[in-house]
Amino acid sequence: MELKASIFCFFICINCLNGQKRSSHSRRDRNVLVIIADDAGFETQVYNNTVCKTPNLNALAAKSLIFKHAYTSVSSCSPSRSAILTGLPEHQNGMYGLHNTYHHFESFDEVQSLSKILNNSNIRTGLIGKKHVGPESVYPFEFEYSGEDYSILQVGRNITKMKELTQKFFQTQDERPFFLYIGFHDPHRCGHTHPEYGAFCEKFGNGEAGMGTMPDWKPVLYDPKDVIVPYFVPDTPIVREELSAQYTTISRLDQGIGLVLKELEAAGYSDNTLILYSSDNGIPFPYGRTNAYEPSTMEPLLVSSPLTTDRNGQTTEAFASLVDIVPTVLDWFNVSYPSYHIFGKTKDVELTGKSLLPLLHEEPTEGFDRAFMSQDLHEITMFYPMRALRTRTMRLIHNLNFRMPFPIDQDFYISGTFQDILNRTREGQPLHWFSNLQKYYNRPEWELFDLKEDPQETRNVAMEEQYSVILKDMKLQLLNWQNVTSDPFICAPWGVLQDAGAYKYNHQCMPLDNGL
Repeated sequence: MELKASIFCFFICINCLNGQKRSSHSRRDRNVLVIIADDAGFETQVYNNTVCKTPNLNALAAKSLIFKHAYTSVSSCSPSRSAILTGLPEHQNGMYGLHNTYHHFESFDEVQSLSKILNNSNIRTGLIGKKHVGPESVYPFEFEYSGEDYSILQVGRNITKMKELTQKFFQTQDERPFFLYIGFHDPHRCGHTHPEYGAFCEKFGNGEAGMGTMPDWKPVLYDPKDVIVPYFVPDTPIVREELSAQYTTISRLDQGIGLVLKELEAAGYSDNTLILYSSDNGIPFPYGRTNAYEPSTMEPLLVSSPLTTDRNGQTTEAFASLVDIVPTVLDWFNVSYPSYHIFGKTKDVELTGKSLLPLLHEEPTEGFDRAFMSQDLHEITMFYPMRALRTRTMRLIHNLNFRMPFPIDQDFYISGTFQDILNRTREGQPLHWFSNLQKYYNRPEWELFDLKEDPQETRNVAMEEQYSVILKDMKLQLLNWQNVTSDPFICAPWGVLQDAGAYKYNHQCMPLDNGL
């Protein structure tokens, strides 16, 4: 109760938390290209996967600072993309779950997204491919060809079409600087929406009967016996088949990135464009997407600046979060973050991320050593809020709805991987997995992992006395971050937040006496 009672008894200077500093550089003749893959992980040669061939990402990495410890702030598509484009965690910007169809989540109307800020700063904005966030008033792009209005297969997977749209953007570019956001739909699963094209749409556009063609795509096929099975995924023939299909779409993603970068160069913008490459969330396998573990939240991240080449091809030990993209881009353009409130709150919204540009010059001596994570839903039926903190050696996860079984999304449920796990479990066959369904479904309220001793997160040490001091400190850090980011779940599951009326200036957690 000591920790609970102290929730609102302290305040932290937000600038001390984020360490954000604006660059003094002029934004004239500066541009930004952000490339976001869909459910991509570390199946690239950049991150030591020797099987999946990614020559274009290799070339980009040679001109980039390579992050070994980059994390999404939420392992779900729309919430992650909202965090990338606002710099705010999903619970702060309002995109609690998926944007499409009956899920219908949207960010709060008052939120100032990156595209809106840049539009107001006379910087041209463009989006090609997967957007998956709303409303339009919060995420306006001057030039947009996205899955909101066009077939996502065409604008997000057809790399020839995406090349042509990139050409169109550059051909219509005026004298203003530009911010171009390209959201590839590869290597997302497609068995739920387009099963005719294969588990990962690996057959889409391959030239076979009924599959269509992409003139710029040269399909790369992989033998299932050659794929590298991640430690958190079962090693079975069905899983290997799915991984080989995933590899094929990653190779298509890589070729698409190569086409985009060639268009950038042909248009004459290579020498003044900051390039960032990452993905939105973990891969769509167990312990990946929609979870809060290491494989769920770790992301590839490449940052390439033509103006700072000192660390090209080097790796950094610095921690980064995808909420750092907004302050990084604003720093590049020398644009200030606006002052505003969300739904009548008394305090200004402030970014907790920080610019990554200083890291292109030298390795930081302090800071850049932790990452926070927040997730509430994925699909509308998947209410399983989690808050997490990753430090240099530890990961803490708070499962707020821990008395409910962990939910499974539609896309993953019908996958060959999950059906294989389900059938093997029902028939009592070996799973060839480091886990099992009961363990996967049923989780305690608090999970604490010593990643130095247990990198695969198999031993929860939250109840072990020797970790009690670390647990208390990490809980306090997590609570502080929830306070700074106005997390409406800050009192859950043991209390109710009162922050209006008589409590508008003195927020309180009121206990429920529910035994938690």
